[in-house]
Amino acid sequence: MNGTTIVAVRKNNKTAIAGDGQITFGQQTIMKASAKKVRKIYKDSVIIGFAGSVADSVTLAEILEEKLEQHSGNLKRAAIELAKDWRRDRTLGKLEALLIAADKDNMFLLSGNGEVIEPEEGITAIGSGGNFALASAKALIKHTDLDAEEIARESILIASSICVYTNSNVICEVI
Repeated sequence: MNGTTIVAVRKNNKTAIAGDGQITFGQQTIMKASAKKVRKIYKDSVIIGFAGSVADSVTLAEILEEKLEQHSGNLKRAAIELAKDWRRDRTLGKLEALLIAADKDNMFLLSGNGEVIEPEEGITAIGSGGNFALASAKALIKHTDLDAEEIARESILIASSICVYTNSNVICEVI
């Protein structure tokens, strides 16, 4: 997915999700440099970060929050139910977005293919600069004493120095 980079890092019982602020229109135009693609939902107990179409991402965020309400804040159950609906519903199936969601105990990457992936190392990333941010986060978590927020922020900055669809306007939320 072109147009954004999101990274999630869990370290020492803290989880941070960071994203850049760039919205790209087509292949050549930066429409906005300060978009907020990382936010807290469900009573500020869940952090989400999204990549892909903005409208589709916001729709998924709203549906995830509804699922969290239905399942009393149980992120794992809400994520699985969202993925089921996303895969089954024809309208939802056309949404072009990826979502990372985390609470104090869990972290998941959700996709329109029905995947609910829990990263093994407490690190995951999505978007056009996702692989750059993922590699950066893995190195920083292994070889530095930085905390989760510092690693997430620095990983986005590193990705922004490589990926043309990622800028250095970092938004980060911690739980």
